[in-house]
Amino acid sequence: MKPLITDDHRGQLLDNGAATARGEQRDPLPVVKLLTLDAHATWLLTELDPKDGDTAFGLLDLGMGMPELGHVRLSVLEGMRGPFDRPVERDLYFTPKRRLSEYTQRARADGSIND
Repeated sequence: MKPLITDDHRGQLLDNGAATARGEQRDPLPVVKLLTLDAHATWLLTELDPKDGDTAFGLLDLGMGMPELGHVRLSVLEGMRGPFDRPVERDLYFTPKRRLSEYTQRARADGSIND
C-alpha cells in the first residue's frame, strides 16, 4: 500500500504547520488531496502539527454536504476503510489550483469539494 503522504508532502505540511505555530497568517495552497473512492470523503490538507507530526489541518469533506475546515489525524485516516473496504488514498494527480480559502468558499457553496 502506498503511504498517504510522501516525504516531500510531509516536509511541506510541517513547514506550513510551523508557520502557523509561529502565528503567521497565511492562505496556503493545499499540499495533498486524500480521498475514499467508496465513501465520497475528501481531505485537502495544508499543514501538519510540528509537535506531533500526525495532526493535519485542511478542508474536510466527509460526503455529507457540509465541508469544513478542521483537523484530522493521519494515523486515523490510515486505518479508515470505506463501505466496500477501500482505504483512504492519495490523489496521485492532484495539483492545487487555488488557495485553501477559495477551495473552502467554493466547497461550502457547492456542498462538496469540487476541483
